[in-house]
Parts: sequence; C-alpha cells; structure tokens
Amino acid sequence: MERIEALKNYYESHDEDMRLAPKRGMVEFLTTVHYVEKYLEKDMKILEIGAGSGRYSHYFAGKGYKVDAVELMECNIDKFKEKTADNEKVTIRQGDALDLNFIPDNEYDITLLLGPMYHLYTDEDKEKAMSEAIRVTKKGGIIFAAYCGNDHTVYHFGFLRGGFKNPAYQNLTDTETFKLSSTPKEIFALYRKEDVDKLMEKFSVKRLHYIGTDMLTRFIAQAVDEMSDEEFNTYMKYHLVICERADMVGATAHILDIFRKE
Repeated sequence: MERIEALKNYYESHDEDMRLAPKRGMVEFLTTVHYVEKYLEKDMKILEIGAGSGRYSHYFAGKGYKVDAVELMECNIDKFKEKTADNEKVTIRQGDALDLNFIPDNEYDITLLLGPMYHLYTDEDKEKAMSEAIRVTKKGGIIFAAYCGNDHTVYHFGFLRGGFKNPAYQNLTDTETFKLSSTPKEIFALYRKEDVDKLMEKFSVKRLHYIGTDMLTRFIAQAVDEMSDEEFNTYMKYHLVICERADMVGATAHILDIFRKE
C-alpha cells in the first residue's frame, strides 16, 4: 500500500502530458514512437501497461491500431477517458502491472511497459511485472520496457541540483559505486544496464535494441526548447544516430529496452 499511496500523491499533482509536450520531452516521445513503428504491422493489437493519461495509447489508436490500456491510478484513467475520441479504437481499465490476470496468455503483438518499471522497488516486483508483460504478449511479439537511468540522476540530481548535500539521501547512495537506491518515497527506481541485464536473464527473450530515449537532452533542455523546427529536426536526426551507441547510452535519463518473446 505504501507504493500505491506514494504514486497516488505523485500523479494527482503531476501532469505527465506537460512533461512530454515541450521539445525537451518530445525527444523521448518521438524516439519511443520511432522504434515502436519499426515493428508495427497492419492489424496488430497493442497493449499499454501503465498507460498514464494515454499519450502513447491515443497516438497509436489515432493511427488506426486497436489499443488496450491498463492503468493503476484513477486520476490518470479519468484524464485518459477525457481524451478518448468517439469511435477511437482504444480501451482503458484499472489494473496493476504486477497482476494482469484478466488478460489471457499470448494476446498482444506489441506490449508497451513504459511506466511501471519506474515505480517498482524490489526484485520480486520487477520480475512479476516483466513476467506479466511477457506472458500476455504473443510468441514472436515485441515488448518495449522503459527505465529511469541511474547515472543521469547522479549528475542531474546529485551534483547539479545538490541532492548529495541532503542527509535524507545519504543512506540511498553507495558512495563507492554511486549506485542509487529508491523507496516509494523517492517515487523513481533507477537502473544501470547491468541491472536490466540481470533482470532479463530470467526470461526467454531476444534483445533487439537498448536505447537512450533522451540521452543528455535534459542538460541542454532550454536550448532544445528554443530550437526552431528545422534545428529540432536536425537534433532529432543526431539523437537517433547516437541513441543506441554503447559508449553513450549510460548517460541517458530514460532507457528503452526492446526485445522479442521467444
């Protein structure tokens, strides 16, 4: 219940759509869409687990795909429904990524897990959510799982914003490795690639891409927001060139792991 209450408090006061609306947020959104569309084919069924207020679900439904969405927070479900157009091929129901018992096995061609892994704090819960996402995906289907990056947070929150000066965070920081820990109070669980690799070793999947969906955009956020459309298009072109480079992905704020169910 501590997790649920913390998320309720956060999402009732946080506008996720506004985070993705400016150019700085569009980098993450456009990158995710770019990779999903690599694998979308006509008549594929999409599931979004942890859909929030529906930015991705509505986007793909608007492209004509049948999208089913699951969301834990009632406040987000209300926003999702407000944005649902007449005759839009999208559904939304309340549910927790840890238990999707209302969905049959091998049901969806594409599964989006773009939020839940941000808010799970134990290995057991992370394995449950991943297992459920894989279970409901068809064999040969593609899962897109998003994570928050550890080392971007070290730079941005720890040093740039002075987080390491706050005694409240000292017990959450390994000062030898700078691996950060989280509880529901901190809202966001943080990952390095080795954490994701360790989790995925337990499942029969094949990785297709491991991506930094925004890379260092937050460090130049104002400059990105002020770009002309032409400049932003050039920035996105550069970003898509580097977003899978192994020597750069570790610095990203948001990670996208893309894999096929074997």
